[in-house]
Amino acid sequence: MRADLLSEPIAGLDEALAAVDVFDRALVAGLLRPQPAQAAGLSELAHAVAGTPLAARLAEAAEKTAAGAAGEDHFIALAAARTALLGSVYDALVSRLDEATGRTHSEETAPSAIEPQAANLLVAARSWLSDLARAGWQGIDHDVVSGSAQIVSAMLPDPALRRLATLLDGFAAELAASCPGTSLERVPVRRWGDLWSRAMLLTLPDAADRPATGTATGRLLPLGVDLQEHATAGQAQVHAVFEPADGAVPRLVRAGVSVPKPDTVVGAGLWQLLRPHMSLLAAVSEGRSMDLVGMPVTAEGDLIWSDEHARPSEPADAFATARVALPTATDAATAPLDRHPARIAVPVFLEGYVARSDDDALMFTVAGHSLVVDTDRIPTAGPLTPEAVAASSACIGLLRWDAGTYRVQPLAVETTVRKKAVAIHAGGWAGGTTDKAGVKAEKAATDAVAVLRERAGRLLRK
Repeated sequence: MRADLLSEPIAGLDEALAAVDVFDRALVAGLLRPQPAQAAGLSELAHAVAGTPLAARLAEAAEKTAAGAAGEDHFIALAAARTALLGSVYDALVSRLDEATGRTHSEETAPSAIEPQAANLLVAARSWLSDLARAGWQGIDHDVVSGSAQIVSAMLPDPALRRLATLLDGFAAELAASCPGTSLERVPVRRWGDLWSRAMLLTLPDAADRPATGTATGRLLPLGVDLQEHATAGQAQVHAVFEPADGAVPRLVRAGVSVPKPDTVVGAGLWQLLRPHMSLLAAVSEGRSMDLVGMPVTAEGDLIWSDEHARPSEPADAFATARVALPTATDAATAPLDRHPARIAVPVFLEGYVARSDDDALMFTVAGHSLVVDTDRIPTAGPLTPEAVAASSACIGLLRWDAGTYRVQPLAVETTVRKKAVAIHAGGWAGGTTDKAGVKAEKAATDAVAVLRERAGRLLRK
């Protein structure tokens, strides 16, 4: 990999992000009666998209909003411009990654399937989001935030609206936990700007469609598992190379499983909740490939996992896959609304680097160029540790972009333990473990779940 390209500046990147930042700051105080600084931020956003198809609509939206006379259509235009700018940042960053890795992306995404949606609920959601923009994050209170409750309740039973309903529900919960806005010491400006603009665009009938799917038949070669944990939910996402049975070019795919969880189940105990829903986790833990027959897959490379379409196959070493199959695999295209820098997670293989610590941060020096290692993303639910990464000689990881720089999230490393070369995987305990720490954590999770089930049973009996 050409690590030197990852440190070179990208023309226009800082300017695009600056335009997003000034608009996000305008949302903090609200757009009901914008102050001069907010009006200047709106003008900067409009200037950033000058010369694009959005230019005329955004110029009008910026003018009306600065005058305190913005309607829902104007807020949609502002959200679209903000999303387009972050989409351009995503495209520039991914293009640089393609250059560095030597891989290519699919040219096009398949058209999505449009589902009929309840227009009145979309209008209601748009109205609530517009009220939020007028109030601003410092102006939110429980009366404003609670306006989403009935909308979400009405949306959830409709599969076509569930994506937007889930977003609105989570967004409202974050805002409610921060009320009143006047007492906030720190506002998550970029995050709430992301959630607001995405939700606003999803209120457009053609935006909240479901991704088109095809089927995948061939061999799946796992690379590693990205485990994400929240107080009330957990998710495992397996990154893999898929080799089609018809001999077509191999491509990168993902397969994920998510589960709700009690906050008492943490660390390795999370695998107990995830494991029954996806046999792929056992295959990853055992170092096996899987044969897929008719597995549903989206145009963006996400396998809609179903165990009935998969069976375990022969052993497949992840590092052999990374060395041989990964360099020739193509990346799936990304849907327009999903083009955001936070979505970047590109599988890479690194070796021949020198690991060193610099200001409490772990760095890989690759061909004379430094690459930050994101050790905070290494899950505690596996045998992989920052110390093992620091002593490694080869690494399978995900290249991400965070805090203005590319970072590598380790999924697996090759290192030496007691003079013996070994591979250590973040998902090494996914299918079960004999490791003492892992067994102890799983037993604690079993006890916690048993207690919760017993308490739930008593409540139901009453």
